[in-house]
Amino acid sequence: MRIIGLMSGTSVDGIDAALVEIEDHHTSLTIHLLQAQTYPYSESLRSQILDVCSGKPLSMESFATLDDAIAQEFAKAALAINHGHPKAQLIGSHGQTVFHRPRSPQAIETLGYSLQLGRGALIAHITQIKTISNFRAADIAAQGQGAPLVPPIDAALLTHLSHSRAIQNIGGIGNVTYLPARNAIQTPILGWDTGPGNMLLDLAITQFTNGKQTYDADGAWAATGEICNELVTHWLTQPFFSQAPPKSTGREQFSAAYLESCCQDAKPFSLMPADFLATLTELTARSIAQSYQQFLPELPDEVLLCGGGSRNSYLKSRIQANLPTAQVLTTDEAGINADAKEAIAFAVLAYWRHCGQCGNLPAVTGATQSVLLGEIHPTAV
Repeated sequence: MRIIGLMSGTSVDGIDAALVEIEDHHTSLTIHLLQAQTYPYSESLRSQILDVCSGKPLSMESFATLDDAIAQEFAKAALAINHGHPKAQLIGSHGQTVFHRPRSPQAIETLGYSLQLGRGALIAHITQIKTISNFRAADIAAQGQGAPLVPPIDAALLTHLSHSRAIQNIGGIGNVTYLPARNAIQTPILGWDTGPGNMLLDLAITQFTNGKQTYDADGAWAATGEICNELVTHWLTQPFFSQAPPKSTGREQFSAAYLESCCQDAKPFSLMPADFLATLTELTARSIAQSYQQFLPELPDEVLLCGGGSRNSYLKSRIQANLPTAQVLTTDEAGINADAKEAIAFAVLAYWRHCGQCGNLPAVTGATQSVLLGEIHPTAV
């Protein structure tokens, strides 16, 4: 079955699109990636999305206009990725997260809430392809976090016979899936959000360059700086890092306001911009390593990076330095495109919903039961 997966993450860079052919062998899936591409948002639309993510109020009319604009961009991305190939039979669209409030461990009677813009009905109408969207809502209704949703797909595609693996996505936020070796006995699949990925780095770069750069390509600038370990140790006392899974986070927690508090913390150390970037990079690397040490039954044999941060060689080297007993690679080296993996995941989740197969992993999200994920938007007859 040919399926398009669409995803835009917390970095709000644009829409990751993947066209895949899925072969279902009942006990396993085979994924053939036919095409993958990122379609950047216009500066105007990206700015509007970031404003909403940062809490800027807007009228319901403006909200509806933004929702439609995002849906139209997602539909354009779907049509573009499908061009030159037989028409896809299904679209799985994650949409654009603009608000994520996970269920609080201090108020377990209160459900979480997560909002993704880019309504599936409009995508289905524009593309004339059946579309499945709003994947997080059913898990949240079942008292889950609604995130992370990718671990079941990681388990289906990346489990190794004899090696344990941590599949570490580094987008704006970092999240991990722990996959025990297939021959391990009664070891569970685990997953959670590890904390900031690229988000704080991107915000800092934007500030340092007055908007001329929005990210540190390959970590080149940070690599010239000196890490302030005292600051990193202080930042890691933030309660999220020691909170036990299930847990998820987003811009609501690691925002521009959080970066400003980091800047205030750094003032006594008189850091140069490169030093500050190196220190933020170390926060991402050490938060990942620390979470493994705290919450995994044992450290993995391999760490497979994916997402935009997997292309940051300085960050990769710092993760390796903090996890010396593991081999740090990318999912490319395990046969799954590191840039397209999240989009591929939502193609698979759409396929499972189409087949009536539950898509969440309660041990990861904290949901009380397995549920069907996603709302189906058929095309006109």
